Amino acid sequence: MKIALMDSGIGLLAATAAVRRLRPDADLVLSLDPAGMPWGPRTPEDLTARAVAVAEAAAALGPDALIVGCNTATVHALTTLRDRLEPDVPVIGTVPAIKPAAAGGGPVAIWATPATTGSPYQQGLIRDFADGVPVTEVPCWGLAEAVEHADQAAIDEAVTAAAGLTPDDVTTVVLGCTHYELVADRIRGAVQRPDSPPLVLHGSAGAVAAQALRRIGARPEPEAATTGSVTVLLNGQEGALPAPALAYAEGRLLEAVTPAR
Repeated sequence: MKIALMDSGIGLLAATAAVRRLRPDADLVLSLDPAGMPWGPRTPEDLTARAVAVAEAAAALGPDALIVGCNTATVHALTTLRDRLEPDVPVIGTVPAIKPAAAGGGPVAIWATPATTGSPYQQGLIRDFADGVPVTEVPCWGLAEAVEHADQAAIDEAVTAAAGLTPDDVTTVVLGCTHYELVADRIRGAVQRPDSPPLVLHGSAGAVAAQALRRIGARPEPEAATTGSVTVLLNGQEGALPAPALAYAEGRLLEAVTPAR
């Protein structure tokens, strides 16, 4: 089994680690765009072109499925990617977990990039899935970039600023950017209010990994032998995991399991 994941940078690590935990025997292909990151500020047309190039580089290695490990790329490029690659390679997008978050009753905060916050896409998800639950959209200025570079001071600053925009009565936070899942504990610590019930965080990595297995008719086998390899593509050329990836548990898991090549 071979599962490919794509993103401009290391935001794909959360879903990659989730796939690794579900199927330690799966070979992994991580296709990144360091020359074009970040994707967030790009026009939809430019982003889609770059996403197609990254996806096709991964597809050339014959994966059974491709996970788009980026919310922004899913919004703008998923239809094009599916038109290009399916049915040969199922393509799985990443959508903010607004529906399961709202099922808890809220109030809910959605932490997302400034470009996504207030967008018609996110507004549509809230309208379709929040079902009257109070929702606050929180723009997280600079957080994805800080996580990408493992800039600890900048991460703290961005998390603190976003926490200041999060209402005190919020019970649930949706992590609406894959990068944010890498610092979930820090987000929890910043938002959790004294004497309040434990804050619930909703990311997408676990659901995306499980959906990828379903799309190819495979089952989770977390007890399987850890035999899967990791191949990293940087703008289509084999390389190594970017050094900042090893600042996070998800990156260290991949490095510990099998040296990335």
